[in-house]
Amino acid sequence: MGSSGVVQPADLSSELGHSMPVLVAEDNPIFQSMLKSMLTKWGYATRVAPNGLEAWEAMQARDAPRLAVLDWMMPYVDGVEVCRRIRAAAREPYVYVLLLTARTESQDLVEGMEAGADDYLTKPFNAQELRVRLRAGLRILDLQQQLMEAREALRVQATHDALTGLLNRGRVVEILFAEIARSARELRPLSVLMVDLDHFKRINDTHGHQAGDAVLREAAHRMSAATRQYDSPGRYGGEEFLVVLPGCGARDGYAQAERIREAFACEPFTGGGAPMAVTCSIGISSRDACTAGDADRLIHEADEALYSAKHNGRNRVAEFAHEELSPESSALTKLARFSRT
Repeated sequence: MGSSGVVQPADLSSELGHSMPVLVAEDNPIFQSMLKSMLTKWGYATRVAPNGLEAWEAMQARDAPRLAVLDWMMPYVDGVEVCRRIRAAAREPYVYVLLLTARTESQDLVEGMEAGADDYLTKPFNAQELRVRLRAGLRILDLQQQLMEAREALRVQATHDALTGLLNRGRVVEILFAEIARSARELRPLSVLMVDLDHFKRINDTHGHQAGDAVLREAAHRMSAATRQYDSPGRYGGEEFLVVLPGCGARDGYAQAERIREAFACEPFTGGGAPMAVTCSIGISSRDACTAGDADRLIHEADEALYSAKHNGRNRVAEFAHEELSPESSALTKLARFSRT
């Protein structure tokens, strides 16, 4: 055992390869150097903080390490307080904290664990013991990463359409409600597009349903590429898509709809095998500022405008005309929904 407080094992095998970043917070320069040398030999990317304040600042960085070795007694902020702050921040992904301490009283150790430490080592300690405890921390972090990935996969599955990868109907309607509330609160414009592929039944009947699925996937890809990052395109049902355009009044909404229409018509679709011409018709409904209850009205108006685009030749954009619909026109619109492709 040297003055560093570390007992070196006779043979220490290397663990190079994982290069997991580790924060070492230690104010003793000799012990600090010893820890850095060991961790680097084991394959960790070591970052050193000479006091608790710098350790806490390092843990707030975007690329902060997920493993932290904190000495209990440090200037400015001690290791227990750094640990307490890390847990209070409730950061994801999880940070595994190992406390180093010369204290051996059970009450002190309880205090450290209650502050949120995952494990501790009392000085002096065997270097091999530090290594295996860090490996245990890695296993916990790996499990936590798997849980996060599984949770994200479930979230995507619950909110996205399995075929196209776009938002599903439930999620895009939720976003519409949220954007209506924001529009009402901030007096910002909002537009909604209803997009429908022209003659889609003909594609299925002529080329088969697999080709139809490929067309839907390519349509979704082109629509996503033609919209802004903060727009929300979603599959509303069948070959019909709903696009929520925050901050777009009637003029901007029309321009965005034209970009989508041109993205479809500009070149043949090839995802289904033989190239085929695919176009879409788009209906628009807009508000300079929304009010509560506008969701159903916006969707209905965009739907009516879509029928108008279909009725007037397809492969075009139509805006909703805010006139009172006659009973005959309303009935005709409902009937046309079954044959407008």
